[in-house]
Amino acid sequence: MTEGLRERKKRQTRRRIADVAIGLFVRRGFDQVTIAEVAAAAEVSVNTVYNYFQSKEDLVLPPDQASPDRLADIVRHRRPGESAALAMLAHLRDEVRHRDRKLGLTENFGRVFEMMRAAPTLTARLEDLGRQMTDALAVVLAEETGAAPDDQLPRVVAWELGCFHSLVFAEIGRRTAAGEKPDTIAEAVLDLLEVVESLLGERVLTYAIRKD
Repeated sequence: MTEGLRERKKRQTRRRIADVAIGLFVRRGFDQVTIAEVAAAAEVSVNTVYNYFQSKEDLVLPPDQASPDRLADIVRHRRPGESAALAMLAHLRDEVRHRDRKLGLTENFGRVFEMMRAAPTLTARLEDLGRQMTDALAVVLAEETGAAPDDQLPRVVAWELGCFHSLVFAEIGRRTAAGEKPDTIAEAVLDLLEVVESLLGERVLTYAIRKD
């Protein structure tokens, strides 16, 4: 579907506001910048900022990029014959190879990462997001495998997949903080995913294989 002029202008405005906000947050610290200052720097009204972003945290972690449904959506869209674990591994490898912005594999992410790490509300948001992702994934796994309400397996598998997903982001953050370049980090993360796959048990690797 072709993007219309109105939709394109809205997307551009949203991106401009977020870019201006992150620039201010990096220079001065997340807690030291107000929404009013973001609006003034982006040359829009405060109401316009809130029309695009419901909270200040959304300027850094927008729901469309940091969604609680991220893991569940990866599993929902897996190919026929592919298990939940293999779908997630494939998706992460693809994001790493394409240096996806969601992973922070960009030249300027180091300063953004330091800003996020220094803001308690953002670190808390990330921790809560991880829990929400795991919960949503467990629901999808239970639905797709027809698990009984008292079956703990979907929850356990979701927790394991959520842990290695978090490990990828932790590794990117650790290496970013150490000053490594995106290409170096990407190669290390691909190696990490190889180790993860080799250590996942057969029951996890073959769980929830899509039949259709």
